Amino acid sequence: MKTFTRFAATFAAAIAFAGAAHAEDPIKIALIHGLSGSSFEAFSKQSQTGFELGIEYATKGTNMVKGHPIEIIQKDTQFKPDVARAVLAEAYGDDDVLLAVGATSSGVTKGMLPIAEEYEKILIVEPAVADSLTGPDSNRYVFKTSRNSSMDMQAQAIALQPDENLYVATLAEDYAFGRDGIEAFKHALDGSGATVVAEEYVPQGTADFTAAAERMFNALKDKEGRKVILIYIAGGGDAPGKIQAMDPTRYGIEISMGGHILPVLPTYKRFPGMEGAVYYYYEDYKNEINDWLVDEHMKRFDTPPDFFTAGGMAAALAVVKALETADSFETEDLIKAMEGMSWETPKGTMTFRPEDHQALQSMVHFKIKVDDNVDWAIPELVRIIEPEEMDIPILNNFQD
Repeated sequence: MKTFTRFAATFAAAIAFAGAAHAEDPIKIALIHGLSGSSFEAFSKQSQTGFELGIEYATKGTNMVKGHPIEIIQKDTQFKPDVARAVLAEAYGDDDVLLAVGATSSGVTKGMLPIAEEYEKILIVEPAVADSLTGPDSNRYVFKTSRNSSMDMQAQAIALQPDENLYVATLAEDYAFGRDGIEAFKHALDGSGATVVAEEYVPQGTADFTAAAERMFNALKDKEGRKVILIYIAGGGDAPGKIQAMDPTRYGIEISMGGHILPVLPTYKRFPGMEGAVYYYYEDYKNEINDWLVDEHMKRFDTPPDFFTAGGMAAALAVVKALETADSFETEDLIKAMEGMSWETPKGTMTFRPEDHQALQSMVHFKIKVDDNVDWAIPELVRIIEPEEMDIPILNNFQD
């Protein structure tokens, strides 16, 4: 009888130990970003910093959800689609991550979408932008916290205040981000009376914009009305500066563009008074989360957070909200929790649209202010453009 009692006690202790060990299994999350091989590396590093700060904020510094520590595994895509697919498969398979977050380039990220479906695990897209990432090639395992091209361009169109007197020539890079963006801009102008008179697409990494600029000048110069060149280029090359150096003002042509990261904003001092739209600027949002982000970022890095930092934090806050509210950590329960889920971010409330899993969110209408005491041009707030003001198309409906 004593032997049975000792056995029962030992067995119960073993079960309790196993249960405790299981409860402490880490929640593994992969950050899939380009960390080498491109000037976009800065975007990746900001996203990573924001994600780590977001986990800290959402878990009140414990780095745990429901008794499970969060373990972040980093993977480098090298900005190559084949490498991105391989490291995402490795993360889902060999590393057994619960979900993944990435990537930086829209073209690279597009190649990752089928890997999420193959492994039946969630991929949160951040910070890649292209509309096509929640389009027909996407799948129900993909959620997108980053803004999309339609948000960029509908907000940009609002900032331009289009009417029948507006004529626009566009310049973008020839890949998913650029082409999706210009398509979204044209859609945003529908019904306004404004006219797109020319579209120019240049290879990524282009440094000489002379030929494209001359074609845009020729398309615009004889128009009667407001004439604008819209530049939608995320990389280097300084297209705005080089086109401005060709003196478009001699034809009455303006330059317009969206906002950019802080290291690029000093170049915007050449365009005082220019109006446009941007995803985030740290001074423009007044809420508890953004206040914490700005304060902590200044303390730790002696610089304000940039807009990819805010994006990374928004992704982390979405992850923790989903983990806390889902019935389990199984993929299907997470999908159920995330479809239609709203959560708070440095930009205010975001909501995953059930139909395509795109996060609906606000944008900033700015006007460039130059202050000699500030190193960069200030995208001064004109107003917050709320999600309901933008008609963001649904390109893939999982609810059908």
